[in-house]
Amino acid sequence: METSLYLPVKQFLESAGYVVKGEIGGCDIVGLSEGEPPLLVVCELKLSFNLELLLQAVDRAAASDEVWIAARMSAKGKGRESDKRFRDLCRRLGLGMLGVSDAGDVSIIVSPCSILPRKNIKRRTRLVNEHKRRRGDPALGGSTKVPVMTAYRQQALACAAALSQGPLRPKDIKPVAPDAGKIMLGNVYGWFERVEKGVYALTEAGIAALQRWPQESLATPAPQEALAPHLAEAAE
Repeated sequence: METSLYLPVKQFLESAGYVVKGEIGGCDIVGLSEGEPPLLVVCELKLSFNLELLLQAVDRAAASDEVWIAARMSAKGKGRESDKRFRDLCRRLGLGMLGVSDAGDVSIIVSPCSILPRKNIKRRTRLVNEHKRRRGDPALGGSTKVPVMTAYRQQALACAAALSQGPLRPKDIKPVAPDAGKIMLGNVYGWFERVEKGVYALTEAGIAALQRWPQESLATPAPQEALAPHLAEAAE
């Protein structure tokens, strides 16, 4: 699977000074350098070098400062990594090319170079913001057919973990989920229900989400006496 390439390539980019996270904005790997503005590098993964990998990389180039493609090296050394025409095409497109061995060793086949100026500033900004807002690196690059653990989902789970102790107001959860009010009001995943004005509780879907993605209770519940009137009214 493509996810098997993620950790070796992640370690390679981290050794180059990037903070690396997987599955951001449709990109398999996104790395940010220190400094302002940060240098943004994107890497797309495939089990073999092919046209689809090149097309993905060209698409990412509009939003990033540097683009790499990475794939498994062929066992007999007869893959695209040995094809001078393929390597020359990567150079003409300004793409870097990484080969990953069966042992997990990463080698540079082609170094990236800047060909055209960046055009899609909005898309770049979305990638940078999502990278910075996401806690840790919860998603393996190259994952498919599974929900991506975005910064939004992480905050929603933090809200759910807090509500597992009982109904709360958004301001009680804000220290661990700054967007708690918007998230619970929007209720994208169906995890929350309003039991009283400004007071939310967890739904069955929310309980199921916590079972799928276990969380520690991160928020400090409001004093029981402050919530007592709301809880009493909700029970009626």
